Amino acid sequence: MPFFLMFILRKTRETLGIYWVLVRIMVPITLLTELLARMGVIKAVAPAFAPVMHLVGLPPELGLAWLTGMLVGIWGAIPLIFTLVPASSLSVADVTVFSALILFAHGLPIEQKIIQKAGPGMIATTLLRVLGGLLYAFLLHHVLVATGWLSASVNPTWVPMNATVGWVHYFRALGETMIWMLAILVVLSWSLELLRVTGLLELMMKALSPILRLAGISGEAEHLTAVGLFLGISYGAGLLIREARSGAISPRQVFLSCVFMGFAHSVIEDTILVISLGADVYGVLGGRLAFAVAATAATGALLGRLSDETFFAQFFRLPHAQSEGG
Repeated sequence: MPFFLMFILRKTRETLGIYWVLVRIMVPITLLTELLARMGVIKAVAPAFAPVMHLVGLPPELGLAWLTGMLVGIWGAIPLIFTLVPASSLSVADVTVFSALILFAHGLPIEQKIIQKAGPGMIATTLLRVLGGLLYAFLLHHVLVATGWLSASVNPTWVPMNATVGWVHYFRALGETMIWMLAILVVLSWSLELLRVTGLLELMMKALSPILRLAGISGEAEHLTAVGLFLGISYGAGLLIREARSGAISPRQVFLSCVFMGFAHSVIEDTILVISLGADVYGVLGGRLAFAVAATAATGALLGRLSDETFFAQFFRLPHAQSEGG
């Protein structure tokens, strides 16, 4: 079989494998949420999320989607958004602010475990992601309110799920969502592959070097951080694990790289996804990157004040291979 055909089959199998994992996560969560909503449980527990959602100007019902995103991932939160709150009652600003929340902190149990294996403490980096997301969403909300920008009703290109009347209609909508999700995954997967093959991805990574230096990230850590920025924490932090164990990158640079990736990663795939829901690109990409640079630089300045003893005791644990070597 020609190499090109083998490559296509392998890539398709990989995408279908990811899709099947997502289906097994999303369908049970979506069905359970719908049942809870119809039983009135969502309405009853929504006030518990009210204080946090109020800070960022969002309906309290979206707190459940935010929590689901943090624990399960973006694909777990997306079907819940328009189920919990009808699209007709949300503005572009609302969807942009909520998208910012889940872009900063999603799939935490898995992604933070990968980051932890590179050395940074799980508690510290998890708190930075969650609190950083809340701070950015808070600032973005107040800027949008003060300027009146993005106040128009949201007009999503894709509505994963929406409020439904009967179960027949609901399951039809769920089936349509699963089909659209597969189509989007295939397009995103091949788009990223084309960027790699044509060399555009490498050029984009090189162009980022000056920006990453502003955040305090330098040397080999620049390239690995750029990998995480474009392709995700699994790739970026996964490569950092090897480099951290070899001692090729200093622990403080590893920490800063992971902090930056926590704030901004998978910017191609995730950004396209939330834009399809009606989010504004400047709010979920431009502002997010600017915040990631500033917040990582501030974190680096604070780390510079810490002694090595405090840093390694509280924020970083040397990976196994490096600690054995002294």
